[in-house]
Amino acid sequence: MKVRTPSGTRDMRSVWWEGGRLCLIEQRLLPRTLKVVRLSTVEKAAKAIEDMAVRGAPAIGAAAAYGLALAKPGKLGEAAERLARTRPTARDLFRAIEYVKAAVKGGASPLDAADEYVETVVEACKRIGENGADLIDNGYKILTHCNAGALATVDYGTALAPMRVAKSRKKRFFVFADETRPRLQGAALTAWELVNEGIDHAVIADNAAGFFMANGEIDLVITGADRITRNGDAANKIGTYEKAVLAHENSIPFYIAAPMTTFDLSLECGDEIPIEERSEDEVLELGGKRVAAKGARARNPGFDVTPERYVSGYITEFGILKARDIAKLG
Repeated sequence: MKVRTPSGTRDMRSVWWEGGRLCLIEQRLLPRTLKVVRLSTVEKAAKAIEDMAVRGAPAIGAAAAYGLALAKPGKLGEAAERLARTRPTARDLFRAIEYVKAAVKGGASPLDAADEYVETVVEACKRIGENGADLIDNGYKILTHCNAGALATVDYGTALAPMRVAKSRKKRFFVFADETRPRLQGAALTAWELVNEGIDHAVIADNAAGFFMANGEIDLVITGADRITRNGDAANKIGTYEKAVLAHENSIPFYIAAPMTTFDLSLECGDEIPIEERSEDEVLELGGKRVAAKGARARNPGFDVTPERYVSGYITEFGILKARDIAKLG
């Protein structure tokens, strides 16, 4: 992805390996500060995932893969168990762990296996962009929710990948980025990526999306996903379900962009997806300052599930699929 720095624009990934350490962009500091953290232990990698210094299903998977490369000799199984406990919803986390463990069992080194896994994810996201760009016509206004760009996927993105490719093809379009409470990934991260890419956009409050849909100002919705089941139900950042229902009500195409690593064919439907519930402080506070009355309580599910009936299609590295195609994948 393009990143503007005081010394000029450079290409960066959100997760990589360098000098024997797992390196990642500290996403909690964006957009104010661009900081790279370098992690040297499995525990530090696990905490980075748990505390959302790195986030987004494919990026979490990449961090976990490189986290296994930090394991001490003979401790790969223990490291895998620790990393698997970090976040329950995203399928990519478990896919990455399974991939590295299988490759090591076949004779590969953990680092070589992690590198190979991460490169497959990057290539998949590039192809998602190429396959999805045809959905974007000149003059389109596109809504996206949370952050499903390069920050969330190592490079290119899922939901943002078609927009990057469409811009490279000289298409003119506009992006509405939901702010995405409670952690504001849309306002802080998606808008940052769009600024760096030079894509026209506006950040909107989460509860403004229906207004723009009803007034004919949105032509297309593209989101990412954290886990997609055999029947096409998809877990994604909380609030995605609402956007899908609103899009359906207003006859607006709603697409989910995700690599094959996000599909979980072991689950029949969305009812089987474990939904992470995070600290209530994320809702009760904003920017570290309490906004709710003293004594107020909160609920904070991190994800919701969008039923397949609201999804127009799934933008993958193998093309745009329908729900009926998913079960044929495995």
